[in-house]
Amino acid sequence: MSTFSVSRSSVIPAPAADIYALVVSFREWLNWSPWEGIDPSMQRSYSGPVEGVGASYSWKGNGKAGAGTMEILEAVEPSKIHLRLEFTKPMKAVNPTTFTFEPVAKGTRVTWTMTGENKGLSRIFMLFMNMDKLVGGDFEKGLAQLADCVAKKS
Repeated sequence: MSTFSVSRSSVIPAPAADIYALVVSFREWLNWSPWEGIDPSMQRSYSGPVEGVGASYSWKGNGKAGAGTMEILEAVEPSKIHLRLEFTKPMKAVNPTTFTFEPVAKGTRVTWTMTGENKGLSRIFMLFMNMDKLVGGDFEKGLAQLADCVAKKS
């Protein structure tokens, strides 16, 4: 399989605008991202605007955290955020990632989707590992932490 898609959804009992605000600013990710606790000494840097299109975040951490960058390419308040996720370590990859926010009866359905293409070494790695199993649980954890975060801010 050369391409993949990992997607998870959760209904968060809050207005879309409140949840959107926590995703459109990378500085807010410290409060809910499932990967923030992996390396306590991870180096982070931000560039561009504080939020929205052009906002960028870079990280460099231990072997588990790896290194890479994220940049917001599209931000349609309060319904969609599309970003470019690029890993530079441990393996190089570019994974388009999208968050959508859909109002529903009990709040907002947040859907987090990452797509990509397995090339080179990652193609061999994926023969033995399923991307959905590899990061799907992290997406679920992140959505739960996002729900906790928005509840605390309300």
